[in-house]
Amino acid sequence: GMTPVGGYSDRQQAEKEQGYTICDIGGIRVAIIGYTKGFDGLNLPPSGQWCTNLLYTDYSSSYQKVAENAIKATLKKIEAQKPDVTVALLHWGSVYNDIISASQKKIETLMLENGVDAIIGTHSHYVQQVKYDAAAGTVVAYSLGDLFSAGEINGSHYSILLQLQVTRDNVTGETKITGCDYVPIYTLTPGRDGEQMRIVRIDAAMELYESSHIHRVSA
Repeated sequence: GMTPVGGYSDRQQAEKEQGYTICDIGGIRVAIIGYTKGFDGLNLPPSGQWCTNLLYTDYSSSYQKVAENAIKATLKKIEAQKPDVTVALLHWGSVYNDIISASQKKIETLMLENGVDAIIGTHSHYVQQVKYDAAAGTVVAYSLGDLFSAGEINGSHYSILLQLQVTRDNVTGETKITGCDYVPIYTLTPGRDGEQMRIVRIDAAMELYESSHIHRVSA
């Protein structure tokens, strides 16, 4: 029941979807694209170059050569469809650190200058900076952390659920991102917290603890 984005089971599907999908969400047409930085140093076979959207041409080595032409070509196709909002889901950056690389900055600029309204990143396993430009109506979330994880590395058990507000002006027809917020979450684990493994909203968990609720988390 889920729609894949940026990955394709066969060449026919890849050619049909052309690198993106458009969803109608409450009457707002949202274009969604997905990209990965690579495959842990592995190469795609020549017969499988179509199977995913790649951020880099040197995806199996140093992640320095941004696939500018391919990215621009896909964004141009999206622009022709005239979506209200375009969201890019990016698997990028380095694991277990807060460093934003020069190539990530280059990708960010490239996408924002070519019609992307929101960049939502993953891969580092850490929560990283979220930037909201109200005037431009753009959001860049470098990494949301892990939605659900064993949290074996300190800090990787914290995450956020990103919330974007999209508004359409029915007089001018303009649609843009008009708000950005998030919900902080935490993965409880037996080893660290002595708890059954589950995800909790940090604010709600604190409130239940302070009110001595029967299902409260431990200290």
